[in-house]
Amino acid sequence: MKRKLLALAVGAVIAAPAAAQQVTFMTGPQGGSWIPLGGALKGMWEKSVPGLQITQTPGAGIANVAGIQAGKAQIGLANSSTTVDGLEGRPPYKEKVTKVCQVANLYPQYFQVVALKDAKVNSFKDLKGKAVVTQPKGNTGELLTDLALKLNGLNYQALSKINFQAAYTDAVSMMKDGHVQVFTLGTTAPASAVMDLASARDITLVPVDDGTMNKLKGMNPGYNKLIIKAGTYPKQDKDVPVIGYSTHIVAACDLPENTVYQMTKAMASNVDAMAAVVKAIDGIKPKDMALDIGVPFHKGATKFYKEAGAM
Repeated sequence: MKRKLLALAVGAVIAAPAAAQQVTFMTGPQGGSWIPLGGALKGMWEKSVPGLQITQTPGAGIANVAGIQAGKAQIGLANSSTTVDGLEGRPPYKEKVTKVCQVANLYPQYFQVVALKDAKVNSFKDLKGKAVVTQPKGNTGELLTDLALKLNGLNYQALSKINFQAAYTDAVSMMKDGHVQVFTLGTTAPASAVMDLASARDITLVPVDDGTMNKLKGMNPGYNKLIIKAGTYPKQDKDVPVIGYSTHIVAACDLPENTVYQMTKAMASNVDAMAAVVKAIDGIKPKDMALDIGVPFHKGATKFYKEAGAM
C-alpha cells in the first residue's frame, strides 16, 4: 500500500508541470491595439490549452523579441520587419536572435506620421525644426522615425525637440496641448489614439515618398508600402501611402510543441474573437497565418499548418 501511495505521489510530482504551465505574454504600449488583442488571446488560449496560465504584460515589438530571447517572456506580439532585424543581428539588437520562433501572421501595421495641420508638414523633409513625439528608444515606431529622418538627410538633432513616450495616450495629450507638432506611431488604421487626437485638433497624415520607401525596402524586405484609405480619419479626403509591416505572434522556440500547436489551432478557430478587437484580422485563414516572412516556424505551429493544408 505504502509503495502504491509513493508511486502515486511521484507520478503527481512528475505530472504537475504539464498540468499547470505558466508563461509571460508581452503585448504593446498603453493606448495601442496590442493590449486589448493580448487580452483576447490570453482568454482564448487559457480556455483552449488545459493548464496554461498566462501573465500579460505591456511591451513593444523589439522589446518583446528581446524579452523572449532573454527568457523574460515566452510569447509576444511583434513586427515582421524588426523581428527579421533581430535574426540578422542588426541594430538596435546587440546580437543575433536565436531563440524566437514564428507562430502566426495576423494583420498589417501602418507607420503613421501625424502632424497638426497648422504645422504645415507635408513630407518627411518638412520634419526639420519641428517638435516630435514618438515611442521609447528601441521600439518599432521610434526605429522607423529615426530611419525616416536619416533617409531624408535629417536626424533627431535637426528637430526642435524629440520626446519619447511609452503610452500613446500621453503622446496625444502633448499634441492636444501644443507641446509637440508631430506624433509618430506604428499601429492599426484607424488607430484609437489618432482618432482621439483628430476629435480635438485638425491633423494631417504625412505620406511616405517613393524614394524613402524604395531605400527602406532595399534595407529590409519586411517593409511594404500600404495605403490608409481616404475617410479613415476625420477630414482625411485622400488616400495616404505609408510604411507598412505585419503584426505577428512569436514564441520561445523551446515552448512545448503541443502548447504552441493548441495555441495556433485556437487562433485559427477563433478569428471572429480576434477581429472583434482588431478589425484588420477579419477573414484571416490558416494560409495567411502561415505565410513565410523569413522567421523560422515553431514546431507546434508547423504541425497545425500542415494538418490544415496551409503548408
